[in-house]
Amino acid sequence: MAATYTPVHWNRHKKIYDLGIGAGIALYIGVFIAVASATGSASANTSPEILIISALGACAFFMLHVILAIGPLARLSPAFLPLLYNRRHLGVSFFLIAFSHAAYATIWYHAYGVLNPLVSLFVSNPRYDAIGSFPFESLGAFALLIFFVMAATSHDFWLNNLSAVVWKSVHMLIYPAYALVVLHVLLGAASGHGGSALYVWTVAAGFAAIVTLHVTAGVVQYLRDKSHERMIAVGWIDAGPAREIPENCARVVSVPGGEGIAVFRYDGKVSAVSNRCAHQMGPLGEGRIVDGCITCPWHGWQYDPATGRSPPPFVEKVATYDVRMASGRVFVNPKPNALGTPAEPAKIG
Repeated sequence: MAATYTPVHWNRHKKIYDLGIGAGIALYIGVFIAVASATGSASANTSPEILIISALGACAFFMLHVILAIGPLARLSPAFLPLLYNRRHLGVSFFLIAFSHAAYATIWYHAYGVLNPLVSLFVSNPRYDAIGSFPFESLGAFALLIFFVMAATSHDFWLNNLSAVVWKSVHMLIYPAYALVVLHVLLGAASGHGGSALYVWTVAAGFAAIVTLHVTAGVVQYLRDKSHERMIAVGWIDAGPAREIPENCARVVSVPGGEGIAVFRYDGKVSAVSNRCAHQMGPLGEGRIVDGCITCPWHGWQYDPATGRSPPPFVEKVATYDVRMASGRVFVNPKPNALGTPAEPAKIG
């Protein structure tokens, strides 16, 4: 499989994104250690090693919340879309910090006994029946395993060979992993690792923020879908005035239970295609028409707006939709054509 894979190279935006991640990690850990030392949060019995372990863990936990927040924020406002496009880079960076925290903690607490450190991690404390002494480390280990699978399969090679559906299913495991991490932190606080009250309130605030964002984004999307359901009841979707769609850009309309339709205006006409790129389900409607082709904003994959087909020698296809004009407004048939089926563009009068 690897012999036929074409890599996606780093561009300027990816490099800036990665530099921002690195600077953010360094700043967070530095501020955490400085504040803990200055305020006395690091007690006389806390070694520098334990302080670093705590800083790495807190940084990873914060990064996990940022990752979970990007999706709903991008649904609520396009201003957050630049964070979404290279979110996998943030995910891999998060795993490296989480792994560093786990590895350092395992070495510090379990490497000086007669048992293998990993064996000691799981057998040294069998008190699964007591909250105050629950072996919370095991929960973190299981969550880290999920994060490893996600990081290891984040490359486009795995997306292309596992299929988008399987790949997406694997990466949805971030939610049960998040639950494990929340329990890991809360039970660790109950066991006396860190300031219990501070940890509990911080975790509660983070959890509430993530739930609120996801529920809000879901409600907003539901209202969008309901408004379009009323239009679908008459057979076609009213996509609004054609003149309000910027030239060589698109307006995205929702289809209940569907994937969204991107209606593009170009050269005095309009065409409609699926909003999902065949590469990584990127939002085609947020891209532009460049050199006559719809260009995905994520990785630059292109499609003819009238046929949904990639220019030769590429063979990727997306679904097209029939469109028509009436009184200056664009109407779209919500039933998709087969992938790569030509659909006559509607001319703007």
